[in-house]
Amino acid sequence: MLGDQNFSLDWEETSMDDGRPLSVSITERRGTLLMEFSKAGEGLWAQSTSAICKVESGLETIFTREQIRLGPAANLMLRLAIGHGGKFTLTRFGSAQLRIATRGWKGDFSSRAR
Repeated sequence: MLGDQNFSLDWEETSMDDGRPLSVSITERRGTLLMEFSKAGEGLWAQSTSAICKVESGLETIFTREQIRLGPAANLMLRLAIGHGGKFTLTRFGSAQLRIATRGWKGDFSSRAR
């Protein structure tokens, strides 16, 4: 996915139910993925570095407790679900749609220009 020239590295959530979408930026460096989630009007939700694994549905990023940083916009449920490590699954739907999921949460995202 990330090797595809058409794969956006900036995404905005379209499935939120609170009117404040998450923005996600994705960067790859030497086989490590950096994902940064920011909640509109609230700031950092989460930031993680992780190993990248290909799975049937797309990519899976696996991170440890030391690799995840939860920001002030992260709610208690998110802190309990991934604060000690976990994974994000990235599933692409066409060139402009992406689903990101983890334990207890998933969001649908649309590509946005940098």
